[in-house]
Amino acid sequence: MLQVISLLVENKPGALMRITGVLSARGYNIESLTVARTLDPTLSRMTIVVDVDARLRTAVIKQMNKLLNVLQVSDLTDSPAVSRELVLLRIRTSQEARTAILKEAEIFGARVVDSSLEGFAIEATGDTEKMDEFINVMRSYGDIDVTRSGLVAVSLDPKKLRLSGPVPAGMAAEKLQLTDGVLNG
Repeated sequence: MLQVISLLVENKPGALMRITGVLSARGYNIESLTVARTLDPTLSRMTIVVDVDARLRTAVIKQMNKLLNVLQVSDLTDSPAVSRELVLLRIRTSQEARTAILKEAEIFGARVVDSSLEGFAIEATGDTEKMDEFINVMRSYGDIDVTRSGLVAVSLDPKKLRLSGPVPAGMAAEKLQLTDGVLNG
């Protein structure tokens, strides 16, 4: 079963390697992985989608929580969360199909980010199933090249989010504390 894991980690060399090492050592296949800095440049947020047996999901979270540089791990699989994926698609097509492609892109909420005589570059965001369908529809109009971002997710669970003042610039991530699995500054 696919598990969506959100991690807050220190933005240091080797953090990603340790996290993926835990998963690969246990034979788990990573379906997607996205990572970027947060508002605090010393921290990064990762979203990992991994194929894990449902009985072992809790164990995976516990193993990741023990890792160096990991400050918080949340399982977003069954909790309230917003998840999105970005697709950049380049389609080469005939002049006759261009209007139909633009209408299909509009139906999916996609937008054209570049246009040429040969075709379009189109950007779309949504859940994974919607992006799969978008790609299949576009495939019917011509040759396509696709790049996908992988899933990004944010928890909507009010218990996991405690609002506090902004972290002062230069505050080391080591000074942050975890209380009940929630990061506090």
